[in-house]
Amino acid sequence: MAVSVTLPALGESVTEGTVTRWLKAEGERVEADEPLLEVSTDKVDTEIPAPAAGVLSSIKVAEDETVEVGAELAVIDDGGGAPAEAPAPAAEPAPAAQPEPAPAAEAPAPAPEPAAAAPAGGAEGTDVVLPALGESVTEGTVTRWLKEVGDSVDADEPLLEVSTDKVDTEIPAPTAGTLLEILVAEDETAEVGARLAVIGTADQGAAAPAPAAPAPKQEAPKQEAPKQEAPAPAPAPVKEAPAPQAPAAPAPAPAAPAPAAPAAPSIPAPSAPEAEGAYVTPLVRKLAAENGVDLAAVKGTGVGGRIRKQDVIAAAEAAKAAAAAPAPAAAAPAGKKAPVLEASPLRGQTVKMTRMRKVIGDNMMKALHGQAQLSSVVEVDVTRLMKLRTQAKDSFAAREGVKLSPMPFFVKAAAQALKAHPVINARINEDEGTITYFDSENVGIAVDSEKGLMTPVIKGAGNLNLAGIAKATADLAGKVRGNKITPDELAGATFTISNTGSRGALFDTIIVPPNQVAILGIGATVKRPAVLETPEGTVIGVRDMTYLTLSYDHRLVDGADAARYLSAVKEILEAGEFEVELGL
Repeated sequence: MAVSVTLPALGESVTEGTVTRWLKAEGERVEADEPLLEVSTDKVDTEIPAPAAGVLSSIKVAEDETVEVGAELAVIDDGGGAPAEAPAPAAEPAPAAQPEPAPAAEAPAPAPEPAAAAPAGGAEGTDVVLPALGESVTEGTVTRWLKEVGDSVDADEPLLEVSTDKVDTEIPAPTAGTLLEILVAEDETAEVGARLAVIGTADQGAAAPAPAAPAPKQEAPKQEAPKQEAPAPAPAPVKEAPAPQAPAAPAPAPAAPAPAAPAAPSIPAPSAPEAEGAYVTPLVRKLAAENGVDLAAVKGTGVGGRIRKQDVIAAAEAAKAAAAAPAPAAAAPAGKKAPVLEASPLRGQTVKMTRMRKVIGDNMMKALHGQAQLSSVVEVDVTRLMKLRTQAKDSFAAREGVKLSPMPFFVKAAAQALKAHPVINARINEDEGTITYFDSENVGIAVDSEKGLMTPVIKGAGNLNLAGIAKATADLAGKVRGNKITPDELAGATFTISNTGSRGALFDTIIVPPNQVAILGIGATVKRPAVLETPEGTVIGVRDMTYLTLSYDHRLVDGADAARYLSAVKEILEAGEFEVELGL
């Protein structure tokens, strides 16, 4: 029985998704609820599990293709379905009497030849054509043949690599048999639907070149057992071995005459990558060479152990980290030194923009073009807050199970101030001409990840204590970086906080997200001299200082509203009345 795998609904506003990676290949066994593929949407990257156990009989949507929710992605067969069709070409050749008497070399392989000659275009069999690889893709370039003329291939086995302006991908064999003829050589470009090669049986391969080859008597053993011909005559196999690899003509033609030699220079290219011990695409091989990565030492995470670009980048970063590890110990006695910066592997490259990057860009442009944005900044003395954190962080971690970072203090203060300033926690409904003042403080926290900036949401942050906010922050950030975040955890924010100071920025003019009217930016906390008013008079002391930036939509929030809100947050943080929640 065939079970259809469809793209499920991944969130309220998600209407489509892009297949980024298949975790199983056609013909592989899958278990129920086992991860089957990865899908990227404008909200989140997630895995799609198998709905039932069985064999993945057919993949309907290739990697990098985008489909709507509900579209069929693949078919799983529980084992009761019909077996795959046998290759049609097996019934085509008609045996006939051999045209020439066979010498001693031909005796072991008295294969009958068909009476009718092959068409002028080449060998008879099943055509391998360039499939449609995307809506706007009209042509592709053959970058590498994974099989040579004369090799046996299985149905759905990777046959060649093709590069387009959208994606690099593999073309599988449409049927099982022998690769009789390669019609498009490496680095040549063909249109969608063009014939790339011919797959048939060994008998068909012998029939097609019969009219052109002057000495077919030597071809029969070569077609049936290419690897066994080398031991027979010592001189002949050395010249004939490269012949089946020539991409421009069937193997039998160049075997006997001397002109087969010019075809040899084009052969080493496909055979060299196989010696590396791991299957990789040209892009990955180039990236590995630029970063000095040994592909034999890289463990592939792709289908069938395929080494992907991300694997090479991870290996390069691991090597750099290992090389830089001893540096701090040696540099510590000498004091602070300038960092050693290495060139990024992306330098000089032109790469495809990821879906996540496109979504972020579209949202930022929508926000900037649809709002009248302005920013206000205040300076906050967080010396007392930082001392409280230092005193409580060990006991807090032991009691709550999470580290106490400065972030929960800022979230707590921001959410508490929102309750008194609802104009900051609101949304403009442009179509209705109304304003919605929210009755809960759902605070989005910007988290930096390898795939880009994501904003998971702490629901009901205004009703949580420091421990609850700390746990929610750690949990959501961990899910983002571990690619486990769900669309619902990324939706529903009424206000956002971005900690730009975590990377050393003093302050930033952040952009207000769509459907919100304000965002709070936290700058770096630094020690610097400040003027203090004491009972003894005015003094100068070293304090922990930071900047808070509020960007807001001036259509709803006035400058006075922004200043009042920032002042409220500043007062809460500087008072630092968190002893009870910290257990001090």
